[in-house]
Amino acid sequence: MEKFHRFIQNTEGWSVIAGEEQFANPYVEVHRATVTSPTRPEPFTWTVVHRKAAVVVVPMTADRRFILVRQERVPIRATIWEFPAGQIDDTSDPDAIRATGLRELTEEAGYELAPGGEMIPLGHFFPSCGFTDEHSHLVLARPVVPAVGGAKPDAAESITECRAFAAEELRGMIASGEIRDANTLCAFARMVAMGLLP
Repeated sequence: MEKFHRFIQNTEGWSVIAGEEQFANPYVEVHRATVTSPTRPEPFTWTVVHRKAAVVVVPMTADRRFILVRQERVPIRATIWEFPAGQIDDTSDPDAIRATGLRELTEEAGYELAPGGEMIPLGHFFPSCGFTDEHSHLVLARPVVPAVGGAKPDAAESITECRAFAAEELRGMIASGEIRDANTLCAFARMVAMGLLP
């Protein structure tokens, strides 16, 4: 699991007794884990999918608009609006979350942090903790400006559009169901809870 991330550790009452790899590729591993938990001291098995941790970056411009990308998503066979995001490749880097956020901001959206700008940590969340340890770190980048050279998406990505939205537009897109990916919904909820929306 260490090859994917260093962010999940056993807490009191939890132990992993054994793990059998069922499937693996460079992006995901499926394990049959034998564990004990605080309420279940007898060992039991669980299928666990290990996946790299991710960073979701919320780009905000100086005029307090949010940058979203419209991206094709193969598993749901749809193209949807979302905040830029990407996996953490170098888990040994103590600044991996910030570095990944800045990388994805430029690669996917074609923006960068303005001189004197700030990266505000918004915590993390678990997209589907019933079967995977994948989790996403949320960061607010403000203000952002267009990067020289524009976006440079990864070869495996298909980003069809990038646009700025006012907070009220974003709120309406969430309310109508136009925005429905967990990363963007969680980032928006965290900003509301922290009083960071204009």
